[in-house]
Order: sequence, then C-alpha cells, then structure tokens
Amino acid sequence: MRILEILTYYRPWVSGLTIYVERLSRALAAQGHDVTVLTSQYEKQLPRYDVMDGVKVVRVPVAARVSKGVLMPEFGPMAWKLAQKADVIHLHLPQFDAPGVALRGRLMGKPVVLTYHCDLELPPGAFNRLVNKVVLMMNQIAGHFADAVVTYTRDYGTHSPFLAQYLDKKLHIITPPVELAACSTAVSQNFAAQRNLDLTGKKVIGIICRLAAEKGVEVLLNALPLVWEAHPNAVVLHAGQYQNVLGEEAYAAKLAPLFAKYKNRYHLLGNLDGADVTAFYRQLDVLTVPSLNSTESFGLVQIEAMENGVPVVASNFPGVRQPVTMTGMGEVVPIGD
Repeated sequence: MRILEILTYYRPWVSGLTIYVERLSRALAAQGHDVTVLTSQYEKQLPRYDVMDGVKVVRVPVAARVSKGVLMPEFGPMAWKLAQKADVIHLHLPQFDAPGVALRGRLMGKPVVLTYHCDLELPPGAFNRLVNKVVLMMNQIAGHFADAVVTYTRDYGTHSPFLAQYLDKKLHIITPPVELAACSTAVSQNFAAQRNLDLTGKKVIGIICRLAAEKGVEVLLNALPLVWEAHPNAVVLHAGQYQNVLGEEAYAAKLAPLFAKYKNRYHLLGNLDGADVTAFYRQLDVLTVPSLNSTESFGLVQIEAMENGVPVVASNFPGVRQPVTMTGMGEVVPIGD
C-alpha cells in the first residue's frame, strides 16, 4: 500500500507528534508498505528529499512563519502530485494545510484519515487569537472531508470541541505507539558520570520535554523550594531541547533566572536519543508532567517512564491523566499545582 503521511514538522524536530509519525511510518515501511512523509523544510540545511529508516521524506521550503505555523507556496502542488500516487492519505492535525489536502483526497476518491493530536492553544494576544480562529476553521473543513478521525483517548475526544462532534460517528480511539531503545546496564550506570552528575543518594525528579509554554516547566520550578523542604537532596533532570526552541524565545527568557538560580540542582540535559532516553528514565524516582493546556493530549513519556518502573505525577487534563488513571502508577494533581 502507498501511504502518504502529512504534517508540518517531522524529524529531526522533536515532539510527541513527530515521534508518533516517525514510529508509525517506520513500522509501516518495515511491513513492506511504501510510505512517504510530506512536511516542511523548516531549516534550510535539511535536504528537500530524504530517506529515513525506509521512509521517503519530502520537505517543502518555508516562505514565511506565522507564530509556530509555516507558509509554503509550493506545498499545494506537491501535495497534489503525491496524493495522486497514494492509496491512502493520513493527515496529522493541527495543520494549516490540512483542508486543501483533505479536499484533494475527496476529489480523487482516496480515503483520508485524520489523526488529531491536540487542540491548539497559542499564548495570549490579539494576533494569536486570530490564528487560533483560523486554525479551528481549517480543522473543521479537514474533518468534514476526512473519512475517519483518530485520537488517543476517549477522555480527550469527549472534552475537545473539535473531536466531540465525531464521537460515536467517525471518531476512532487508538492509543499512540510507544517504543524504547534497548539499554545495557553499562549505559544506564554510566549515564550520570558521562554528564558529570552525582546522583548518589539523591531523590531524582525527571521531566522530559522541549522548553515550551504548554509544558508547564515553571510549575515544577516554582514547586522546588517546597520539595527541598521535604527532600533536601532532591535534584531535577530535564531532558529535551531548551535552547533556540522555535516560537518560545520569550518563555525561555522568562525561565532563565530560575534555571540560573537552581543550576546546581536543576540539570538541563538537552535532547536525548536511543539508549540514552531509556537510561534517563532509569535514573529517576519520579517523572513529572506539569502540562498547562490542552495542547498536551496524552504524554507518551508517561508510558515510557512506567515501562522503566518510574511513577508519574501528571496534570489533571483530559488525556494527560489517562496513563496514571489506567495504570494507577502515580498521581494526578490539579493543574498548575
């Protein structure tokens, strides 16, 4: 089967959405399917055409940016060309270009599957409110033309205004793929030493996310004085991109003083790959997921942590609370607590 996956950002961009599509595409290609990913060339040094783990990647140049979105004049013609060759079109929302692609699929008689990863909630401001309204309209059009709509949990589907209209109609609940690299005992044991970290006898709190406003990193930072009253030896390991995160410059500047203040006990590790991700989880006593809005819809990292025996403290958001609710492995806490 020839499958066309379409999303705004793809690897090497790191987010739950890109990891989801990478895992799905790689697995489909391994089963013998012909998989093509159509995405943005969000950095000019990225190749226009690429093959990654058996998956063809086509990147369209970016002419301009609108908040975290991109404008790509060449996207429409390329989407039309690739859609003609596809047996099924798989759209990943939120995505500004989704309505046009969904309409193309309908006109060509190609089945269109739409996976709705999260609601879009941009920071306050008149311009961002306008962007939100435009994206909501685009979602509605794409959903109308889609043959099937997918989300991770019924909890999220019930509470999302976009998804709720498709409940018990064309909405399908499919939990996201979770995949962790094997990690040897040596890699796990050497993880801290390689990063000049002394974790001996420490209570280790983990958080794994890029530095983005919806992730609620400040909730953890502001809670640390209380944590240290109860556990003076506690430290935080923060995995994920924390520098030059697209659209999050103001947020990074806001948190910089606290990072500097706590630098001896709050360790920013940057992006981790492969066995290092598994080794990261094995250092932890608890993982925190302090998400602040519905841009977070599940939190794959919760399942990854649990697979390594690490309990989770998660915000009480639809979808985000489900891993702990389903397994009992952790605590669900009030948003922003």
